[in-house]
Parts: sequence; C-alpha cells; structure tokens
Amino acid sequence: MASSSFKGIAVSVSDEESDEPAKVRVRVRQKRKKTVIRVSGGIWRRIVRKVVRWWPVLIILPTFAVLFFEISRVTWKSGDVGKKVELVDDQKPHGNLNRLDPTTRVVNGVREPCLKILRPEEIDRLEFPEGAESNFPVKKVLYKSASGVSYDAGDNVTLLHEHTDHDRFNLFTGKQTLHEREECFKMEESVSVHCGFYSEMGGFRISGDDKSFMQTCEAVVSTCAFGGGDDLYQPIGMTEASLRRVCYVAFWDEVTLAAQEAEGRGVGGDGMVGKWRVVLVRELPFSDQRLNGKIPKMLSHRLFPRARYSIWVDAKSQFRRDPVGVLEALLWRGGAALAISEHGARSSVFDEGRAVVKKNKASPQEVELQLTQYRRDGFTAVKRFGGKKALAEASVIVREHTAATNLLMCVWFNEVVRFTSRDQLSFPYVLRRLNLFGVNMFPVCTRKDLVNSMGHRRKARPLPPSRTAAH
Repeated sequence: MASSSFKGIAVSVSDEESDEPAKVRVRVRQKRKKTVIRVSGGIWRRIVRKVVRWWPVLIILPTFAVLFFEISRVTWKSGDVGKKVELVDDQKPHGNLNRLDPTTRVVNGVREPCLKILRPEEIDRLEFPEGAESNFPVKKVLYKSASGVSYDAGDNVTLLHEHTDHDRFNLFTGKQTLHEREECFKMEESVSVHCGFYSEMGGFRISGDDKSFMQTCEAVVSTCAFGGGDDLYQPIGMTEASLRRVCYVAFWDEVTLAAQEAEGRGVGGDGMVGKWRVVLVRELPFSDQRLNGKIPKMLSHRLFPRARYSIWVDAKSQFRRDPVGVLEALLWRGGAALAISEHGARSSVFDEGRAVVKKNKASPQEVELQLTQYRRDGFTAVKRFGGKKALAEASVIVREHTAATNLLMCVWFNEVVRFTSRDQLSFPYVLRRLNLFGVNMFPVCTRKDLVNSMGHRRKARPLPPSRTAAH
C-alpha cells in the first residue's frame, strides 16, 4: 500500500484496488459520445450533399405535379367530358362556332379557368334550391294594365287597350308619367309598375300553343332575332339531363322566319330548330327592332310566368355551357339573384354616353336628354358600385325571378323606352336607384367563356308602321 499527502493530510492508496471500472465507465461514456456525434454529423452531411446535388429535381417534380393537377382539373371541368348533347347543325364551322375550349386567366401568378363550373356528373345531381328569404324590402311587384287595375306578377294576361300619344310609349308599354317613374323607386312592400303587356292591343302576339309550352318552363335559356339580322346558333356543352330540365326558346318575327326559310333553315312541324323551340311573334310593338329585342331580354318573367330562372343570350352569340352548371356557378354558389358581365372598356355612364355618340349608336340629343335627367336625379359619374364596375355589358344575363330582379327589369325596360335603346346607359342608374346589392358582376373573361361570339350576320330591317301594333 502506498501513501501520499494532499495539503498535509495523509491519504492511503491501496495498490491492489483497481481503477479499471472507472476507466471503463469513462471509456464507454466517451465512446458513446463520439459515436453519436459521428453518426449524427454523417447523416446531416449526406443529406446536405444530396440536397445540393439534386435540388433542381426536388423543385421541378412538385412543380410538374401541381401543373398536371391543374391541367387535369380544368380539362375535366370545362372540356367535353361525360355525356354531351350532339350538335344538330351540320353546317361547317366558321369563326368561333362550336368551340368548347375553356377561357382562362392568370390570378396571382396561377392560370385558372374564368368559369369554375362543376363536372357534368356533379351538375346532373344538382337540384333547384328552395327560394331563400330576401332582404330586399319589396316583396311583391304588381303590373299596371289598361284597365287601371294592377295585377299580380304571376299573371301574364293582357287587357283592354288605351290610346296614348304618338311616342315611344305605346299600347304595349302604357304611358308612364315622370311621377309614376319616381314611384317605382320607393322601397315599399308592394310596388305597382309598368312592365310591358299593358294592353291586349299592344302587340307582341304569341300563339296559344307557344304560350302553353312557355308556361311549362322552370328554367329557360332565351334569345331573339327580329328583323332577320341574325342566324340561330345551336347551344352546346350541356348534358342530356340539363337539356330535359331547361327550355331553349328563340323568339323570331316573320322577317326572320322568311330569311331563315330562304336559306333552308325552316322551323320543323314541332316548332323546333335543333334544340331551340322557335316562338313566332306577330305585331311587334316598335318599328325600332332594338326596342323589340328588349322585350324578351328584360321581361322574361312576363313571358315565362312559372319560370324560376332564366339565362338571356344575345343572338350574335352561341351559348356553350351547361345552363344548370351556370346557374350554380354564378348564382347559387355565391347567393346572388342576378349575374351580369362587367363592361370591358369603360366604368362610367357618362363616358359610355360619349362613346355611344361617337359611334353613332344614338343621337347627341337623345343621350344628353337622358344624362341630364340622371344628373337631375342626383346620379353622379360613379365608376364603382358594390366594389365592382358600375357599367355592365348585357349580352348575357343570368337571374332568378324574384321580386327584386323582376322590379329591376321592369324599371330598366321603361328607361330604354323613355330614353335611348342603349341599355348600358340605364342599367347602372336603375341598379343604384333601387340600391340593389348582391349582384354578381362577373369579369369579361367569364362572359367569353359562356358564349362564342359570332357577331351580327346582317343588319336588322326596321318594321314599317303598318307592321307594328297600334299606337
């Protein structure tokens, strides 16, 4: 045994006592510690080397995956997927005719479809929703007639005639005074308004068979061609189920009928031309065919008294989407009752007025009269309404037939009769005066996805006074 001293204190140390366990423990701890450090560092170094080596692949693969998903989704939704209705028109395509490819736009750096419509199988499972309670103060719209009695909005009967002055107001429209015009904008529970079909002598005559058919429609896509100016383009892109649920109605006058028959496109014995039911209208109320066209465009709730939904398409366009899918995308999904396109070029009514005069669409006197009245009524050069453009482009109108939208259409129709036929000028004014919010003002690219624009084939012929209804 050896001894040693530490600060003067003797400490005995046995030579036989081994320090091996402590050394082992130390060695074990040191070995484990070194092993952990070496293994951990080795893994991370390998990971870093792999990332540095393969980083382009790691970025490209997810990018391609996302791109493939988006392309598949757009193609599935908007392409000719599922069971589509075959085209009846065997004429050779020209221009944009029969195109079904989706219109897209870039949003926040990502390309997406302008119309996000459901897949065909999802559309087939859709049911028309129950009517929701509206916050709009007007609950009932009554239509003025020549008898002096207003009748319920669901009634499409025309009554006895009443002579009016020789102006744009006639037996079809009734003579709306400025006082009556102002009364339309009062937000009361029940509103009485001129809304066409004022007198049975006012014209726009439709056969009993056609009226009976129109009363069966719960939803309708409609168009018109008066004066022989446009051909009838067959709708495309719908499913067989939607074709059974939605009416397609085209209003023609005798001039258009003769023009189409001369080109070998007459109406069948069942009243059909392809998918369209052609309704022949006699005794049009106006010599101006633009005004005659406003009747089916704005007064679909009068022509289809039992319909809950309507889609208006100008005759210069080919409707190319499933109508039930369009109702879901533009109305039901966002809780809107009316959907209409923003104007592509301008936002202000007063800017539009100058453009109308410059393009000779109306006389300077007509436009100035209208805009002067709007200024007098307190309407300003507002360019935004409810966060959207104040100016609309009305070649496509999608709507539910509610008290609010029916009133808006009646008042809008009266404005185009009183002033110019350019409905872009009057729509923002009516919308603002009625304080109607919740309108889906969809972008121009959505309108382009809804229709193939074909343009007018020829100039519509105005009717001579002898061919119009009595004034």
